[in-house]
Amino acid sequence: MIVRIMGEGQVKVADGHFTELNTLDDALLEEMEGGDEEGFRRTLGALLEAVRRLGEPLPDDALEPSELILPGADATLDEVRDMLSDDGLIPG
Repeated sequence: MIVRIMGEGQVKVADGHFTELNTLDDALLEEMEGGDEEGFRRTLGALLEAVRRLGEPLPDDALEPSELILPGADATLDEVRDMLSDDGLIPG
């Protein structure tokens, strides 16, 4: 799956890694619903770090369609809230 991190670029992440990513996404959703700004910052950073660690960056000149778009590390709680679906940032 091609994942875009806003402000950074695209990363190709194997489907087998989405269990780990969904765990972080679920925690992020809980923190957002509870208004836990500190937890939100920590978990958003962990989610983005996991995508970078588990994925393979695409070249800057690659123009692949992104199947998933994640906010950048500096995104606010309200900005991320606007991006959420019922499943969080990552479907499933």
